[in-house]
Amino acid sequence: MRAVQVLEFGGPEVLHVADVDEPVVGDRQILIHVDRAGVNYADTHQAENTYLSPSTVPMIPGGEVVGRTDDGRRVVALVDGGGYAERGAAFEAQSFDVPDGVDDVSALALVVQGATAWLLLHRTARLQPGESVVIHAAAGGVGSLAVQLARSLGAGNVIATASTPDKRDLALSLGADVAIDPASDDLVGALRTANGGRRVDVVLDMTGGAVTDQSVAALAPFGRLAFYGMASRQAPTPIAPASLLAHSTSVGGMWLPHAFTVAGLMPRVMTELFGLVRDGSLSVIAGGEYPLSEARRAHEDLRSRVTTGKLVLDPSR
Repeated sequence: MRAVQVLEFGGPEVLHVADVDEPVVGDRQILIHVDRAGVNYADTHQAENTYLSPSTVPMIPGGEVVGRTDDGRRVVALVDGGGYAERGAAFEAQSFDVPDGVDDVSALALVVQGATAWLLLHRTARLQPGESVVIHAAAGGVGSLAVQLARSLGAGNVIATASTPDKRDLALSLGADVAIDPASDDLVGALRTANGGRRVDVVLDMTGGAVTDQSVAALAPFGRLAFYGMASRQAPTPIAPASLLAHSTSVGGMWLPHAFTVAGLMPRVMTELFGLVRDGSLSVIAGGEYPLSEARRAHEDLRSRVTTGKLVLDPSR
């Protein structure tokens, strides 16, 4: 079968299409004939071997697929690598039947970005009605869904950050109350101004570096920052527990694979998200479809931050 293969770690230049053996389906797994494969920022880290879980080469990147099983089920699944291919093997426990009314791009967006946004708001940050929430990278895959979910949860003030005017306009169209540029020299001040002069209650952050540092500094007493990535590839300043005590703030992390260790959690999340898409309460932004042969371009576009919404690969091309 055709697949994107990585033989040495590096940037987008290490992604090459190759003919490889079909995956071997193990116990409690299913074979999926892939219609579309999702592209995530985590995939760029896997290609570099800078992800939370170490990679080995040769490797086929990609952690999510949507397609058909041999018995005709339409499923979306998380896979342990191997997503950028014509066929993939997935564990039944990490596969979800896609209901009618949910298209391929939406299904792929929900199984990673949607679930991430849901868990950040419900479990890590525990957003309460009336609270203010800052959503960094609000035009991206997670951010664009988090803006809508925060609004539906009754957030008092949804503050989006995005790097361009077009992206900020998109965040506003999705329900953000205000959108600002995160590159401000005084991000703490900009966030407080966006919140009516008050410190903020919740921040969802996947940027790292100075953005994380200033976001922590902008938290109100009992404020929470939910950290779920480091797109800048710059580590934030280490946080001393005493500083959290001094300001009564909390910093939490979230990595999606841990959700599968909690019995019944991911089925609940996916059922709720599928329902929101079907009834029109939640919209997935289609960020672009690339042929499998242009996976390198997809990674280049993602890393350069010119994309919005959900990116997918078409293995038939």
